[in-house]
Amino acid sequence: MADRKVLFVLTGHEKLGDTGDKTGFHLSEAAQPWKVLREAGFQVDFATPEGGEAPIDPGSLDLDDPVNREFTESEDVNAKLRPAPALGDLDLGSYDALYFPGGHGTMWDLPDHAGVQAAIRDMYEAGKVVGAVCHGPAAFVNVKLSNGEWLVDGKTLSAFTDEEERAVEKDGIVPFLLASKLKERGAKHEKADNFDKSVSVDDRLVTGQNPASARGVGEAIRDLLQ
Repeated sequence: MADRKVLFVLTGHEKLGDTGDKTGFHLSEAAQPWKVLREAGFQVDFATPEGGEAPIDPGSLDLDDPVNREFTESEDVNAKLRPAPALGDLDLGSYDALYFPGGHGTMWDLPDHAGVQAAIRDMYEAGKVVGAVCHGPAAFVNVKLSNGEWLVDGKTLSAFTDEEERAVEKDGIVPFLLASKLKERGAKHEKADNFDKSVSVDDRLVTGQNPASARGVGEAIRDLLQ
């Protein structure tokens, strides 16, 4: 299975609105699925929408967690992330799945990025697996399929909930509330209690609610690919 590949698209955005604080991608939401897929024999590559630095959200930098530490110390990961290629420079046809880890940075650079939208549409319509966790489904909110319908219309999915956004006191900072926006597009939003695990699989769309769901999303992507 060494020739089977999954592409992780990480946010390249590090400013948390106008707060002066830093954000980025959530470390465990990349590390946990990376670990699952690597152990299953898949090659994992990385990109950001525009290429360059993929900042880790400082609030997620828990290096006491062995999987997080393994990810940050991996020579393979570091070689691919310093710097990360731009999504548009990669041959998407060589990948079996596309995955978007969360982190608040995703709310700014993924929703309106034409290259991100095209990549998701093309991969999904080619019969590939598309996944995301927590704020990663921000990548999906403006994606239309070739027939003009919203990607998420009628699909069951999990994502960071409005209640969780209020609980972390970011509801007044993010440009929109993710779960509400997905529901506006016709998604059927599944959710667990705040910060509990929820993983949804609808055909080839795999989504998770929060960091607690990240490993389960990786396992679901693995199982669909196997």
